[in-house]
Amino acid sequence: MSETTTTVDVERARQIWEEYQKQHDVSDRKGQAVGIDPVSGRVWFGESIIDIVRQMDAEGVFTPLYYVRVGYDYYDRKGGHR
Repeated sequence: MSETTTTVDVERARQIWEEYQKQHDVSDRKGQAVGIDPVSGRVWFGESIIDIVRQMDAEGVFTPLYYVRVGYDYYDRKGGHR
């Protein structure tokens, strides 16, 4: 997300993702990256953020997205295991 992203954008993206999962079976995509556009509501899937950005670039779409991994409430966690 960009520096101009607001809490409202993040909450909207989370709502979109929650609704998307209610309407679509994404169980076969567990672990894939998902990018959610909080403005248009469009959802993008890929193996990584880079894959999603390449898809967007190919379509000429340039907008900040909220990213998570399918099956998780985050994209990546920092820190080691103890």
